[in-house]
Amino acid sequence: MIRSTQDGAAAAPAGAETDSGLPDPKIRRLTMITVALTLFLASTGQSIVSTALPEIVSDLGGLSYITWVVTAYLLASTIGAPIAGKLGDMYGRKIVLQFGIAIFLVGGWIAGAAWTMPILVGGRIIQGFGGGSLIVVAMAVVADLLPPRERAKAQGMLSGVFGVSTVLGPLVGGFLVQTVGWHWIFFVNIPFGIAAFTVLSRTLKAPDEQMKHKMDYLGAVLLMALLSSVVLIASLGGSTLAWSSTPMLVLMAVAALAVVGFVLAERRAAEPVLPLDLFRIRNFLAANGVNVLIGMAMFGTISFIPMFLQVVKGVPPAESGVYMIAMMAGLISLSFTAGRVMTYTGRFKFLPNISTVVLAAALLMLSTVGPETPLWQITLNLFFVGVGIGPTMSVGIVAIQTAVPREHLGVGTASANMFRLTGGSVGTSVFGAIFNHGLGEHVQPLLPQVERVQDITTTLVAELEPALQGQVVQGFSDALSPLFLVGAVASALACIASLCLEEKGLGPSEPLKRDVEEAPTPMGQRIAAAE
Repeated sequence: MIRSTQDGAAAAPAGAETDSGLPDPKIRRLTMITVALTLFLASTGQSIVSTALPEIVSDLGGLSYITWVVTAYLLASTIGAPIAGKLGDMYGRKIVLQFGIAIFLVGGWIAGAAWTMPILVGGRIIQGFGGGSLIVVAMAVVADLLPPRERAKAQGMLSGVFGVSTVLGPLVGGFLVQTVGWHWIFFVNIPFGIAAFTVLSRTLKAPDEQMKHKMDYLGAVLLMALLSSVVLIASLGGSTLAWSSTPMLVLMAVAALAVVGFVLAERRAAEPVLPLDLFRIRNFLAANGVNVLIGMAMFGTISFIPMFLQVVKGVPPAESGVYMIAMMAGLISLSFTAGRVMTYTGRFKFLPNISTVVLAAALLMLSTVGPETPLWQITLNLFFVGVGIGPTMSVGIVAIQTAVPREHLGVGTASANMFRLTGGSVGTSVFGAIFNHGLGEHVQPLLPQVERVQDITTTLVAELEPALQGQVVQGFSDALSPLFLVGAVASALACIASLCLEEKGLGPSEPLKRDVEEAPTPMGQRIAAAE
């Protein structure tokens, strides 16, 4: 973590600073590029595997484990993010980033070398812990390197990197599978990870002060139990496990007990892993409320639009992913734009106010599409979905980072990712349940030979005689339309949540110095100052 020395003197070359307390501009630029690369590696780790799943299953077998290849990474990154954020606050971003890169690469190597599906899933769990740590700590580094206004532009850039990886990951994964094999979707990150480790080791500075910290192990374990149970309930409920099944009831009981235990533990902890006082900060609550709802709309759209294109519009699977580029183009362009607007105006509240309305309107339009809707119109709707999502990602991070006490920047930044991923898990589960209900109502009656909704496949639909196929395709469209309507409602609620954001001027574009000799202030007073 980069901090000014007490006398302002120049530090060692690895952390060379100017008189303002910030590192040399060249060092800062190199560090930001490396941080962006680190974020790209971690976010690509989630998306790159999607196009390789059929090849992995045909090679390793274990079809029953296929969903866990994705869920394991999502689960591990969700529970690892807040803990890594807290460790970054306590011990500095540098060492946490170093460990995060190492864990990510080790997990990737295990997954790439796996000879059975359980070993692959184990590697994905390890990789997910590293990936979740890298995402949140990389974004927190920005707050250490830059003053608030410059920080806004950088967060817009990093949100754009996240969007690029979402599109590029499946494309790169498909190319590697077709050329050198699925193992290389995990091995390809190793040289880039080593390069990022080397550069960050030379450019990031460790904390000047050496303070003893007391890690909140009980709070960390309870938070892991809570997030794990919530993600598993959302991912498995209604699909792999029936809602009334014993394992699902056990997961619900674990979630309830973990909530109670976590609150009690955090009240007593000397250095809580997720301070409860943060929930008294208006912007922390409002921004994360937006994150949950946008996560639902974003991940739900990404999950089900390819199915709509393939089944309803007859687009080949390889091409269906290309249409998602329109969505990511809108996300990336508006994320960059939002960062620049915040930098030049010093204001941010109006951005999510407007963008969530655009998102709700775009999803409302998607809920009306059907077999006769031209592809250009669907592509345009997807572009505006991205336009609606883009500003919320960078604004959410900036709103939290400018509101929480500086010593909690890491855990505050981690909360944004944690709530967005949790919203995505819950949203995808809800959307899946609605879709399955729609299939049972609109499609299954047309196919009496099909006993279960899960047995309806795209291959089955393609083999139907034309008249019946047209009816089934319309049934698929009718089953998918409510999903986008629910997404529009979630976006409208996100708009209401964004209205609760408190406008905090980002101040001039000048460095923020931190006096390391400053006397400690009680947590309650620091929160009151942040409010």
